[in-house]
Amino acid sequence: MTTTAPAPSLKLADEPKRLPLASLAALAVIGFVLVAMETMPAGLLPVIAAGMDIREGTVGLFVSAYALGTVIVTIPAITLTRGMRRKPLLLGAIGGLILANTTTALSSDVALSLASRFLAGAFSGIIWGMLAAYGRKISPPSRAGLSLAVVSVGAPVGFALGTPLGSWIGTSLGWRWAFAGLTGVALIAAALIAVIAPDAPGQSGTSRLPLVRVFRIPGIAVILAVIFTWMLAHNTIYTYIAPYLRTTGTSLTADVELFIFGVASIAGIIITGAVLDRHPRPLLHGSVIAFIAAAVVLLFGNTSGPAIIAATILWGITFGGAPAQLQAALTVTGGEDSDVANSFLPVAFNLAIFAAGVLGAALLTNFSALVLTIVMIVAGLAALLLTIYGRRTAFLPSPSPTEGP
Repeated sequence: MTTTAPAPSLKLADEPKRLPLASLAALAVIGFVLVAMETMPAGLLPVIAAGMDIREGTVGLFVSAYALGTVIVTIPAITLTRGMRRKPLLLGAIGGLILANTTTALSSDVALSLASRFLAGAFSGIIWGMLAAYGRKISPPSRAGLSLAVVSVGAPVGFALGTPLGSWIGTSLGWRWAFAGLTGVALIAAALIAVIAPDAPGQSGTSRLPLVRVFRIPGIAVILAVIFTWMLAHNTIYTYIAPYLRTTGTSLTADVELFIFGVASIAGIIITGAVLDRHPRPLLHGSVIAFIAAAVVLLFGNTSGPAIIAATILWGITFGGAPAQLQAALTVTGGEDSDVANSFLPVAFNLAIFAAGVLGAALLTNFSALVLTIVMIVAGLAALLLTIYGRRTAFLPSPSPTEGP
């Protein structure tokens, strides 16, 4: 009797042997595109307004529409697609993002432009919701923190280079070319992911929890509260950095300040990648404390250019690693439902962006721009207290390699 050897089993992405750096780098490029795509209209307000013959306030709605799409669509979309394999879903979402962004680049109609920005935000939220968990699934469990750090590096690079580069292209060649450039970058990244990135399974029907029950997992609500308060502390002054700098009387300009912040953020990602797997909780507490310290310097050292630069570097370093740290917390706490848990992150983030814009505008109407640093301190302290309160359920060490992600 002859027997045939069993066919070798396929190596699934949830049992990787090596860190797939090229694939993670492609995911980071997508993160860069998402951040640059969301923030770029703010740097092109007068150019877009002149080109479309509309008011700058209307152009500002391009950012609001993007954020609204993220907030409304992300969670239900991730919930409905949890059973799908990750790579086809990611490529489909990137394809939708490219189509929406290309429509914005070609549109001359305000309503169509706003609709395309809403759709771009919706696809962006889907991608953000699965990016971190996908990066972890295709990486060895022992390098989960490093994989998150690599994937997350695209965000600070987007803040550091995406918006200034988009503004330069828009001013030099026309604003439509700035959007077209992002479409080109997204196409290249999508092609790389399609060719080199391993696939990863979705969740089985028996392991998926209803959306409300995922939200009620012990620790998830606390992590989301930290995300909102920390992002509020950051975005209130980040959005209105120009009025703050004018108040200081220094010669610092917003573009230089944001570039310094972005470069420092990249350093923060590197530090996070080196420490996150071994000491996630001390890293988180230390980051928030240093963030508050930077805010204190921005308040009391506001007349000194070197002090502001030093505080901005500290601010960037501490905040740069925040996405990876918070995504890791959501992923670990969410367990098998980490995709849905991570889908709450862009929603909380964009709600903070919206709240920061409204709060900052209201405060600047009645107070000096230095009040923005007070918001940074107070909201930062609230985030710190929440991290301490949630240390037993929300901010846990990554599972050991034998346990799996």
